[in-house]
Amino acid sequence: MSLSASAAHQARPPARWRPSTRLAYLTAAAACLVALPVLALAFTALSREALTVWPHLAANVLPVALWNTALLLAGVALFCGAVGTGAAWLVTQYEFPGRRSLEWLLVMPLALPTYITAYVYVEILGFQGPFQSALRALTGWRSLRDYWFPDPRNLPGAVFILGIVLYPYVYLSVRALFSMQSAALIESARTLGTRRWPLFWRIGLPMARPALAAGLTLALLETLNDIGASEYLGVRSLTISVYTTWINRGSLAGATQIACVMLLVVVGLMAAEARTRGARRFALPVKRPRPVGRIRLSGARGWIASLACFLPALFGAVLPLYYLLGELWRRDLVAQADPTLWRALANTVAISALAAALIVVIGIGIAAALRLGRERALPLLARIASLGYALPGTVLALGLLVPLAAFDNVVADASRALFGASPGLLLLGSGAALVIAYLVRFLTIAVNGVESGYARISPRIDDAARSLGADRRELLRRLHWPLMRPAIAAAALLVFVDCMKELPATLLLRPLNFDTLATVVYGHAARGVFEDGALAALLIVAIGIYPALRLARAGEQTSVSREN
Repeated sequence: MSLSASAAHQARPPARWRPSTRLAYLTAAAACLVALPVLALAFTALSREALTVWPHLAANVLPVALWNTALLLAGVALFCGAVGTGAAWLVTQYEFPGRRSLEWLLVMPLALPTYITAYVYVEILGFQGPFQSALRALTGWRSLRDYWFPDPRNLPGAVFILGIVLYPYVYLSVRALFSMQSAALIESARTLGTRRWPLFWRIGLPMARPALAAGLTLALLETLNDIGASEYLGVRSLTISVYTTWINRGSLAGATQIACVMLLVVVGLMAAEARTRGARRFALPVKRPRPVGRIRLSGARGWIASLACFLPALFGAVLPLYYLLGELWRRDLVAQADPTLWRALANTVAISALAAALIVVIGIGIAAALRLGRERALPLLARIASLGYALPGTVLALGLLVPLAAFDNVVADASRALFGASPGLLLLGSGAALVIAYLVRFLTIAVNGVESGYARISPRIDDAARSLGADRRELLRRLHWPLMRPAIAAAALLVFVDCMKELPATLLLRPLNFDTLATVVYGHAARGVFEDGALAALLIVAIGIYPALRLARAGEQTSVSREN
């Protein structure tokens, strides 16, 4: 390119700043879409009708719901923190039988939604389940008056079931941090005579506080979002109160006020996480540190470590999968599957794929705006657009219902005035509302995934391309896209699986006669015949296994890269 051509190229401002402006508009639109349900909730909760309902809620509903939610969150936090951190410390610091297999097996509970695990454990531990049946066969007992057996349908059962599914969030984040610790720090402590447990409490755990806070926040947000497991296990949490107040009592105003209380809980969790991460900061040296050599555990200690890592995977993944496969085989559910199940599968794949494609495209735009744009407001707008994952599904559904219904009504009124016919519910009646809800809730995953891909592309490559005359559009198309395709594909897969498993928003915003695999499983459990939904549950789990394996392999590759 000649000097005059280069000068002419630089003199065309639209080719250099217009793509960035469009990406900034996209980021601003996404931020407004995420803020829309929150603003709608606040507006509805402060309406005159809602204010008349508030005294009843404050006196009769919120005290019990808040207390149960606080106990549930505290129990899940303690369970996930202990199991996830302990397992991460064992697999990164010690060598014992089966460690490599257990390192990825510990991630497998993420493939099972909490509601499926809850349904399975109620069936396994119920009076007609295999454990109590075997106990009666061995002892001759006939009824519950003859013996005592733990009932999972209570708060401790909910803590155990939710914790055994959600601990991998803590395990993955803490394991990644432990695998990057410098050998000099650990070995210096060992040289000074620090024993194994003091080494964990004084060095390992304090350094893991930021990762532990991040993992616990994700686990607790998922606990708040849960509706299927909590309802089935009889825990009257804030989420269940929102659902029952809206659906069973027909009080949208009361439901929005409880949802606003849930938002305050979410804000508190995120503030606590930010404060915990900001309280202590640890930096690795610029030069890649030498990894810690694992201590080999032999004899009984090695097998105890193996058992300690196997038990969470056993209760979180192996037993539920074994039960579902057993029901599938015993009832021959594949041959007896009715057409409604296959329609639900087609609906699930179609709506999840459409939402995932849209979410990833917008996520690419937001990440590209942060990379290429110069607008000062971009980081704040991107931060707002990434807050949707913190909104529980019930809160999100309530917040979207009012503006989407208003839009449908305006379009219907205009159509009747102009054409004499109404198109019906364009958004709420077509599945578009579901796609919007998925977009708001899971956009964070796409943005983070694409940003992780961008982090591997040095800004110097962009500078070199610009020096050769490439504009931002060419950077995106010819440079960034080929280099980021693996990260984009992984983000799309994770978004697809999360859309497929989402239950609260799907229950509340789906069109009439529109079922997904999640709602099919929920419907069978609500009718007391969960066994008939074992095939639908297995389909959800089968699709979710591959992303869980990818997460496990990514963590293993991180650990291996530290060793090489």
